[in-house]
Amino acid sequence: MRSLLGELKHRLSPGNPLSSDKRDFDEFLEKFKRHRELMSDELHKVVVGQDDVIEQILAAIFTGGHCLLVGVPGLAKTLLVSTIARILDVDFKRIQFTPDLMPSDITGTHVLEETESGRRSFRFVHGPVFTNVLLADEINRTPPKTQAALLQAMQEREVTAGQETFQLPDPFFVIATQNPIEQEGTYPLPEAQLDRFMFNVKVDYPNLEEEERILSVTTRGERPEVRKVLSAKSIQFLQKQINQIEIPPIIITYVARLVRATRPSDSGAPKFVRELIDWGAGPRAGQYLIHGARAMAAMDGRPTISFDDVRRVAIPVLRHRISPNFQAQAEGLDSDSIIRRLLEEVAEPSIPKYQS
Repeated sequence: MRSLLGELKHRLSPGNPLSSDKRDFDEFLEKFKRHRELMSDELHKVVVGQDDVIEQILAAIFTGGHCLLVGVPGLAKTLLVSTIARILDVDFKRIQFTPDLMPSDITGTHVLEETESGRRSFRFVHGPVFTNVLLADEINRTPPKTQAALLQAMQEREVTAGQETFQLPDPFFVIATQNPIEQEGTYPLPEAQLDRFMFNVKVDYPNLEEEERILSVTTRGERPEVRKVLSAKSIQFLQKQINQIEIPPIIITYVARLVRATRPSDSGAPKFVRELIDWGAGPRAGQYLIHGARAMAAMDGRPTISFDDVRRVAIPVLRHRISPNFQAQAEGLDSDSIIRRLLEEVAEPSIPKYQS
């Protein structure tokens, strides 16, 4: 059976007479959908439930985004990320963020070496950020100076040390975790860094059936083996091909209206937004809504984005990009509930009718 990467190169190569054929791209999407389902099956050998979390992480990976996982301890956040790295057959590193962690502990540092001839020179030793999948565990437990060391890596995908700049491996993803219940002695991420994360993924408690399965499976003392599904080169190629997913102009209009409706200062914002939100989402939110919707369409095997695709990613994209004010908190409303109401308020644009 031809590998996914081989199939892609064959079907989408310029020399292939069918490379521009819509049916050919539809066949690729169907094959990609099967690989995505295979990845989910492999993940569920290790992680019970968390379907939405897995879907959102995979969507970010297929579009080159970063994720922030927020959840209480013991919900398998670290296990999920490490298992994804095993399935993708990519390099994986974990950093446990602590108050004494220094920026050079993440990015790397110059060391002085002496050769056999007695000549001394500096050599840059790469830090753990030089990997494909980086797990930044409890990122809010380290000071802002160290948190900021990730900013350039996340946005520019490079590290500057002294007068040298080093490119990070491709693909490169940061998946950070954060504990929402222990805030004493922590350093909340600044908005500039939060905005670098494509998704803010909420990892919630399992339901009763899932918890019983967790207790049954994890107490046997066995560690299930997972198969490798995609290589780093396959992921790079997939990211390029997903950009071919069609974005109808009406979807662009809907995304722009949705993002602008989160801003209290915008004339088109609903009344409840002006009353409950201090500040809303910027243009990057719209970009990530489209990227995320593209991934959702591709994973479903569809060549065009739909309104439902945008709504599926709206909460993880927007929940860390709006700021509920004191009135919202007093009424017991959080970002998620406000976004859900916003999705109900912002109507889908109507398709214009053309007269012959």
